[in-house]
Parts: sequence; structure tokens; C-alpha cells
Amino acid sequence: MAVAAHVISVSDRAAAGVREDLSGPPAVERLRAGGYDTSASLVPDGADEVEQVLRAALATGARLVITSGGTGVGPHDRTPEGTAPVLDRELHGVAELLRAEGARNTPFAALSRGLVGVVDAGPDSPGALVVNLPGSPKAVGEGLDVLLPLVGHILDQLSGGDH
Repeated sequence: MAVAAHVISVSDRAAAGVREDLSGPPAVERLRAGGYDTSASLVPDGADEVEQVLRAALATGARLVITSGGTGVGPHDRTPEGTAPVLDRELHGVAELLRAEGARNTPFAALSRGLVGVVDAGPDSPGALVVNLPGSPKAVGEGLDVLLPLVGHILDQLSGGDH
């Protein structure tokens, strides 16, 4: 059975139809190609919007949620603020690895405030991994290169698997 995944594109302009979402669809394609049962959402910037759609994705059974956009220092970049209340535990090392790998290609990767963390398993959920990636298509691709080899192990651990 395929793992349920959800991609959330966070962009005022794309949500308003002013510009095309260039990072979400390739992320969905990549996850589907990797065997994930993947759905997607597009929301405007803002902590409340991000938190709402994150909680909705988790409630429908997503075990992997990737956000794209809203991780920088711009006035509307609030994806981490919307993600933090949803996480039970942060995975600082994975976030640091994503930034370090991104910095191999651009120093701007250091400006990402993206979070990575887990939502613990509960009576109605086996737990989930939530990852904030920057909004550029290149950054999303590079982030998935780093992340995808880790996902299976992380999800197994959330379900009580052995180290």
C-alpha cells in the first residue's frame, strides 16, 4: 500500500492566479514517481493558512507533508510559524542538512527558516513527517534529493520500528 503524501504550495501570487505554481506540481510528480499516493494544495502565504491545510492533510492520513514556499525572511513568509504548532518534535539535523546541501549551490539557502519535524503516532494516526522547503523549483528538487532516502526510515521509526 502506497504511503499517502501531500504537497502544499505556499504563495500569494500563485494562489491568486497571478503566476503559475512552478514548485508544487514537480514535487507531486516526483513523489508519485517514487510510489507515494500524492495530493496537493495551493494556499496564500500566512501562518494560519499553512496550519489549517497542514492539519487537514494530516487528518486525511498523509504521512509525509511537504510545503514549498514561505520559508524566507520576506514580510509574508510565515510557513514555519504555521508549521510549528502542528509538530510534536523537530528534526533539527534534517533541516540543517537541507540548508547545508542547498548552500552547495547558492548561499541564499542559508536564509531558509524551514522546519522539519514529526507528528507523533496516536490512536487514529501512525504519525507523519512534515518538511518545509523553499519555494524555488530547484530548491524543492534538491531538497527532495536529500529527503527521500530518509523518509522510509523516519516513518518506520514513528510506527515503532527498530533502529
